[in-house]
Amino acid sequence: MAKAPETDPAGKVCIAQIGAPNGVRGDVRVKVFSDDPDSLVKYGALQTADGSRSFEALSARPQKTVYVVRFREITSRNDAESLNGTKLYIERDALPDLEEEEFYHSDLIGLSAQLEDGSEFGTVLMVHDFGAGELLDIAPKSGKSVLIPFTREAVPLVDIAGQRVVIVPPQGLLDGDDAKEKQREGQGADLSQSPELLEGLPQTSSDNGSGGKE
Repeated sequence: MAKAPETDPAGKVCIAQIGAPNGVRGDVRVKVFSDDPDSLVKYGALQTADGSRSFEALSARPQKTVYVVRFREITSRNDAESLNGTKLYIERDALPDLEEEEFYHSDLIGLSAQLEDGSEFGTVLMVHDFGAGELLDIAPKSGKSVLIPFTREAVPLVDIAGQRVVIVPPQGLLDGDDAKEKQREGQGADLSQSPELLEGLPQTSSDNGSGGKE
């Protein structure tokens, strides 16, 4: 079962998440939920969800899909390990106004994902960027979550006020999952095109299609 999306504390926006340590001096890998890596330093100290701790970034350098950050408050590898997974927030009022068709990741998480016909598909769990563009991680009503490209073609409508997005899954994305499920249920294999697979199997009569003993 897919994990329920987490919501941000009132009035705050999550802009980063501390990951694994990098080295022995307290540097940490940080996932930045922004197109602007300077957001780590431009808004001042970043806070934990409950506001009990704050962290000031002294330096940040890119490393693949994350940044290696040195925070003033993290001075050892042990400190860094204890903070793995910690989300960092700023006050929403500190953020600049967005341009048209720009959205904060935190505003997308939890939105209802609907198909073009209006039917309910699932819920947005997270926004990912593995280096080839942003992806919406969507949990369907049943089954495993799927990744949908966050493009105008695949997500033609984002309605923050209406708490929904409309998605057009790439061709074959959902069909592939359905076919795999049918195969697990014994419905997906067409043996008529592979007679060699029938060799050695018991043959049954197909005269009338009815069941029961003769």
